[in-house]
Amino acid sequence: EGKPRPRNPRRNILSSRPPRAKPQTHTEPKTLRPSHSPEMAGGDILLRTHGGLPVLARASPCSLRLRFTASGRRAPSSLAAAKVDIGDVVSQLRSGSARGAADTKRQRRVSEGGLAFPRVVTSRIRGAEEEGKGEAPQLNAEKIGGEAGGVDGSYLSETRFDQCAISELSLKGVKDAGYGRMTQVQEATLPVILQGKDVLAKAKTGTGKTVAFLLPAIEVLSKLPSSQRSQLRSSINLLVMCPTRELANQVAVEAKKLLKYHRSLGVQVVIGGTRITQEQRNMQANPCQILVATPGRLKDHLENTPGFSTRLKGVKVLVLDEADRLLDMGFRRDIEKIMAATPKDRQTLLFSATVPEEVRQISHVAMRKDYRFINTVKEGDEETHSQVSQMYMIAPLDLHFSILYDVLKKHVADDADYKVIIFCTTAMVTKLVAEVLSQLKLNIREIHSRKSQSARTKVSDEFRRSKGVILVSSDVSARGVDYPDVTLVIQVGIPAGREQYIHRIGRTGRKGKEGLGLLLLAPWESHFLTSVKDLSVSEAVTPSVDSSTQTEVKGALRRVEMKSKESAYQAWLGYYNSNKTIGGNKSRLVTLGEEFSRSMGLAAPPAIPKLILRKMGLSKVPGFRST
Repeated sequence: EGKPRPRNPRRNILSSRPPRAKPQTHTEPKTLRPSHSPEMAGGDILLRTHGGLPVLARASPCSLRLRFTASGRRAPSSLAAAKVDIGDVVSQLRSGSARGAADTKRQRRVSEGGLAFPRVVTSRIRGAEEEGKGEAPQLNAEKIGGEAGGVDGSYLSETRFDQCAISELSLKGVKDAGYGRMTQVQEATLPVILQGKDVLAKAKTGTGKTVAFLLPAIEVLSKLPSSQRSQLRSSINLLVMCPTRELANQVAVEAKKLLKYHRSLGVQVVIGGTRITQEQRNMQANPCQILVATPGRLKDHLENTPGFSTRLKGVKVLVLDEADRLLDMGFRRDIEKIMAATPKDRQTLLFSATVPEEVRQISHVAMRKDYRFINTVKEGDEETHSQVSQMYMIAPLDLHFSILYDVLKKHVADDADYKVIIFCTTAMVTKLVAEVLSQLKLNIREIHSRKSQSARTKVSDEFRRSKGVILVSSDVSARGVDYPDVTLVIQVGIPAGREQYIHRIGRTGRKGKEGLGLLLLAPWESHFLTSVKDLSVSEAVTPSVDSSTQTEVKGALRRVEMKSKESAYQAWLGYYNSNKTIGGNKSRLVTLGEEFSRSMGLAAPPAIPKLILRKMGLSKVPGFRST
């Protein structure tokens, strides 16, 4: 892992469709072509679905009948004006009767005018060509045969894996893994990747991206000569780079499921925080046609492991998973060095939740000029999952621990299968929050970058399998990691940015399930809300915490070691000092630091080593005590 720089049920849309009608004439014939179109046969126009409805048809083994409805434009949602009670929302989610403001608006738009879609889903890109803009008419579709309705279309498509051109061994592995229908991301990307095309795919988190790149890549490997696949020290044929250790381990687990019947293929993981000599032995003694790695450790092997660079010469498919995060964490030079060690005629796949300029730049370097850009996030769509009820709460900092405890107690009492993730601003603040909540007798697990890799893997695996548990985490769990059935995500303190807020929320409401998100801010952090004003976020009523709860919290804080509080204060100060809005006023930062110290039960802020103050640029700011 590198070091970063600083249950709403959805209405069944199919059930509200108008009576079946004959296709009408499309006003933009260049966008939607008949099934015999040469361009469709080449895979340029792909199926794109929303709520189970295709937007553009593609040439594939899946047969569809299309019909058009009236076009409607979707208006962006905004912060809800009315306050809601988080306890009521939790209860409604539990009973399956909740409907947030965003869903009400969304369903009203569906019933009045249908959904609006962007005109182009995938394009053949040369140079910096952009995907098309504008809108297409609305399409409803009926799949010939198969299942009908009843599935949350925000996650699954109507296309089954057995309708596509993948091998019998892969189909058996897919079936044993419990997959029947493809997600929309898989449906859009799989045919193009199977054609051998380079792909840059933009997709929301929690939409099945891992299988989308693993499955077609495994198909490529399975067709290689058996002599290459049977050798223990054969070439590495599929190389997957991930930004974090947790995500790399998760990708490897998924690969092993899909490889169940491909017995000659093996997967290995190389990540930081483990012994490089042990990884070298594993790669020598076991099949390693698929290697999943973090860039830093991959670079270590490239420079220090004998014969490793030779094995990379066999790479057929290179994958950058969470490409935006990889670049944001400063891995670009490492990635470029690793890419230079692989063959130029490889197939390259970039999967990313966002496509900022940095990702476009690396795509021009990494991929062939005719790579395909596939956007499965339609223009104007919510960037967070629509089945997640999102709320924010503004409260004084000295009440945050009590409010957090109160919200958790109510959620635990309401849902026996609760599964909560609490995101904190830094590793040491995460440690503090975990210790306080543990003192309050909640079932707590803790994960952050200061934990050993073995401890992080153990906690991650346990949380993935369990229910009735609360995970307190830094941002190591914010992206890509798939924890099923998370019922509530709480973010304490201002996120690093809008995208980080979105990725954290994406840990719940995954795979079509419902979820709840709460952002807990101090009044002086409320400026962050302007960055998410277009999302469906409602203000939650601040609970009136009773005196007994406050007494319990104060007692728990007293039992936490002073060392933990000192470390949390230093980390908290560094985090907010780097925030342009908050850290710009140093005298105000001193006051806010005092407020945070009081929230930990301290009469005065802890002293900070002079060296650390100098590194923060705070050594000459009056008000900070130094040692």
